[in-house]
Amino acid sequence: MQHLVLTVIGADQTGLVKSLSEILNKNEANWLASNLSHLRGYFAGVIEVAVPESNLVSLTNELSNIVGLTVTTYLSNHVEAHQEQELEFVITGNDRRGIVQDLASVISHKGANIVSFVSTHQTAPNWGGELFHAVARVILPAGLSADVIVEALEQLASDIIVDVELDKAS
Repeated sequence: MQHLVLTVIGADQTGLVKSLSEILNKNEANWLASNLSHLRGYFAGVIEVAVPESNLVSLTNELSNIVGLTVTTYLSNHVEAHQEQELEFVITGNDRRGIVQDLASVISHKGANIVSFVSTHQTAPNWGGELFHAVARVILPAGLSADVIVEALEQLASDIIVDVELDKAS
């Protein structure tokens, strides 16, 4: 089996996931994991699949012919290594330009790796501003306590609140 990572983007329309799944199924590919979203009228996502090597060319060709959707295929030979500790940080605070860069810098500086990051932006009428909310799934290096990252993130601004869920993704 060959593992692929697909990126997909196109103007949102009914049936895009159906089209993708039909082509994958036809080519005996197994849909392993995905993160799909509707963003400002666009459908965008990342999908991990496993496909028999004999169907790789056919699958790639059919995916490239989906009308209205751009699909990029990446071959992966990466084998997941056992990780020391994986957890989720749930981060909430007042929105501002650069907040994602600040959060990512702190996490990276501490030697941790972000493996999933989902964020939202919403109005907070009771607070008189915009609210930022993110869930970051992070792998910590051996010996690093989650508390070290929480403290560093909360020092970015007085309004940032960080909750941690241990072993959420294990």
